[in-house]
Amino acid sequence: MRIFLVVFFMMAGGLSQAQAASQRAALDAFASLYKQEWGQTAPCRETSLTRYRVCSDILRNEGNAPYVLHSNTPADKVAVLVHGLSDSPFFLREIASVMQAQGYTVFVPLLPGHGLRNANDDMSDSQLAERWQAHVRDVMDIATSLGDKVVLGGFSAGAALAVDYYLDAPESVSGLTLFSGALALSDDAEKMARIWGIKWLAWLVDGDYQTHGPNPYKYPSVASYAGLELMDVIEQIRTRLEEGRRISVPVYAAHSADDKTTPIEGVENLLAHSEGPDTFFVIDKSYSLCHADLVVNTYLLNVMRFNDALVNPNEQCAIPAANPLFGQMTMMLESYLSQLSVAPTD
Repeated sequence: MRIFLVVFFMMAGGLSQAQAASQRAALDAFASLYKQEWGQTAPCRETSLTRYRVCSDILRNEGNAPYVLHSNTPADKVAVLVHGLSDSPFFLREIASVMQAQGYTVFVPLLPGHGLRNANDDMSDSQLAERWQAHVRDVMDIATSLGDKVVLGGFSAGAALAVDYYLDAPESVSGLTLFSGALALSDDAEKMARIWGIKWLAWLVDGDYQTHGPNPYKYPSVASYAGLELMDVIEQIRTRLEEGRRISVPVYAAHSADDKTTPIEGVENLLAHSEGPDTFFVIDKSYSLCHADLVVNTYLLNVMRFNDALVNPNEQCAIPAANPLFGQMTMMLESYLSQLSVAPTD
């Protein structure tokens, strides 16, 4: 199937033989990452000429699988979008589609420990954050083989990992796209992270980590241990910024001012260290938009098939909802990408 995809784009989009070979090598390398991580892969039941997915029987379902969206015209524009803690590439579908329509080849990886039927060992792994960071590096190595202009970003923890990578390898990134960026956590979560021995306690509290719940594309809860691993990444970012590191590429950030999971102050602090030009799309508190709902539009909500009967409807943010300003948010993203496309590449 992979060879057919490459031939199709070579004919319909005008890819040269060299471009087709490069694309085929990138897809093979992307699949190899997961064969190494999971031990085995399997053919996907659902196929598409514009989307390449890597599937496996160890995943909860194919909607959790990592994928690549192809541009159907020759271009050296590439994007990498990283999902958040406890969720999966499913939640970046609509954002990725917007970037694909702008001529980008979009890689949407699956972080270690996510999208699995059984994630108990992964979510208590003392090297979990390091595995996330290594996976982003591996995917970026593939992305940079396809083009000189690579936009890196993601949702929540994925946005934090994008910033973390940029601070290590700024020469590889042309722009950052951050959605509900986890550059800060709630006061309670941050205070908890400073308690001595808290990771050991979190490991005990998590117990037998449950992966199945009302959302087929998201774990029913965030593992406490994994949340502390994310806090380590956030602290690493803060340390480098406090040491004087700057963000020298344009940043696109979208955030709900009412986000209680990842307060907007974290992104504001990051942008204070940016040289711009930046695009900051803020959704006013009056919309009461929950953290996870920022990247959800009506279509994604409909295909999510969330089981409302398994949650308490009175609990705030328990039931997903569509972002009422999703259209405006993505229009600003398109404008950002258009400006980025005409900016000179160093």
